[in-house]
Amino acid sequence: MRISIVAVGRLARSPEADLVKLYADRATAAGRALGLGPVEVMEVESRKPGKAPEAEALRPHLAGAYVIACDERGQALASRKFAAEIGRLRDDGVRRLAFVIGGADGLDPALVEAADARLAFGPQTWPHALARAMLAEQVYRAVTILAGGPYHRD
Repeated sequence: MRISIVAVGRLARSPEADLVKLYADRATAAGRALGLGPVEVMEVESRKPGKAPEAEALRPHLAGAYVIACDERGQALASRKFAAEIGRLRDDGVRRLAFVIGGADGLDPALVEAADARLAFGPQTWPHALARAMLAEQVYRAVTILAGGPYHRD
């Protein structure tokens, strides 16, 4: 199952961009034997400001995928539950999983409503650059949990 992190805006050279790449690469390498990956990061730019134009720029990159919208009103999942959900989707035959992160103002409500699921990073507000890094790390953690690797909470 291919895993995509689709986000509005481009990260310049930054520690967050380095973290996203590091964890996406690690998840790709660790996930091969499990039928997970590659993990790709897709950055989308909108020609116009606002949630609706951003949603239009995102939609072509979500076609055919099981879409999880990163949204503050979504469900916050513990790492093991997050891993189990990714494993369940893979086992159910999902070929592509796409996590979508909006711009500074979040995602268009229509895009969130059309998503298959919603994921929250907790009640705090996070910069979307940091949200990408956190998501990439959790995808990597999920892959290692599914691989039976040691998990510090056990």
